[in-house]
Amino acid sequence: MDSFLLELASTSQVDTMPKYISLDQQYSLACEELKHPENPFIVRILQEVKQDEETLKKKITIKIAGNNRLIPVQKVTDDDFQILATIFTNNVFLTGLDLRYNLLSDAGAVHIAAFLQDNHTLLYLNLMFNDIGTMGAEFIAKSLHRNETLLHLRMTGNKIDNKGGMYFAAMLQVNNTLQKLDLGDTDLRTQSLIALATVLNYNSAIKAINLNRPILYSEEEETTIHTALMLKVNCTLVELHLCKHEMKNFGMERLCDALYENSTLRYLDLSCNKITRDGIKFLGKLLKHNTTLEILDLNFNRIEDDGAFYLSEALTTHNRTLQALAVTNNNISGKGLVALAESMKTNLVLSYIYIWGNKFDEDCCVAFAELIKSGRLKPTGTDVDPYEVDGNTYFAEVSHGLKRHYYWTPSYGQPDNHDENASLAITPVAENL
Repeated sequence: MDSFLLELASTSQVDTMPKYISLDQQYSLACEELKHPENPFIVRILQEVKQDEETLKKKITIKIAGNNRLIPVQKVTDDDFQILATIFTNNVFLTGLDLRYNLLSDAGAVHIAAFLQDNHTLLYLNLMFNDIGTMGAEFIAKSLHRNETLLHLRMTGNKIDNKGGMYFAAMLQVNNTLQKLDLGDTDLRTQSLIALATVLNYNSAIKAINLNRPILYSEEEETTIHTALMLKVNCTLVELHLCKHEMKNFGMERLCDALYENSTLRYLDLSCNKITRDGIKFLGKLLKHNTTLEILDLNFNRIEDDGAFYLSEALTTHNRTLQALAVTNNNISGKGLVALAESMKTNLVLSYIYIWGNKFDEDCCVAFAELIKSGRLKPTGTDVDPYEVDGNTYFAEVSHGLKRHYYWTPSYGQPDNHDENASLAITPVAENL
């Protein structure tokens, strides 16, 4: 590979290194200087990074993901990251770093924090599903008190616990740069969720936050109430994920009441909760007045036919803002699905609808087949593909959705393909969303 010559900023640890060399050479020399064995996986990734002038003008994201299934992987350790930090700190072309599914621990978080304080170009950092705990969360959160460039941080799957969530809440009181923060699957608890909601009353930078799957023991839905109170006054948040919050109809009512006064939220994720048709009744009334929501994720609830009727009524008669609706696995039968299909004939704004996992019958299959055949619904705008056998119409599932590649990267094709990640096309908030 023809390597474009890169300038290596001098660091205290690699002062003797030549000044103009390629990335993989920089890494090899840094390992030699610090007497650390090379990680062959890192070497291979760095060799594949395009380093021509045109690429560097656009900036690049380097993906050293430990769940790569196409090449042999030796996962990145704390010591490996320390070497990477020495060569990345002042390289101005680097704007994104993906280190998901590696072996970074609290000790590595110390190096990550130092890197975030010294680096002035990184916009995106993905630390998804490493082994960072509460102590590591403290180091990273405190480093963001001073960082003025990072826009998007993913801590997904690191068990930072309640105290770690409190550190990030404290950080948001100071940091006015970060636009998207992903704390899903990090074992947040009631106290940290309330603290984050309280801080968002005042933070004017965060546009998207993921609070999926906290550890909750109360049935009183205190966290949902505080989130609703925040939505009444927050005028910045565009994307909110509340998956697996044990939310019931009471919490749904509180959220809907708050959203009458909110004019910025465009993407609301309420998947995997305990919302039934009674909760959707409040949502249907909201949709008749709301002119902001563009994406609504209700997957894995139990809205049934009545819930589908409430949604279809709002979409047919009033709402002309919602672009994507996901209602997979909601115990909806053919009647409810036909009602949703009929609403699309009148509502020309709704372009994406995902229905797999419900109770399909012939009428439902025919209704969606006609929508696709007429061109009203694009085949890439839904997760079902109608086909006929002996004159009867059936559905096959296709890999389309709002965010199919949230937890994993496909072996082939583009991970940010808009057919499989429609939310990227509808409401992009910041780089690498």
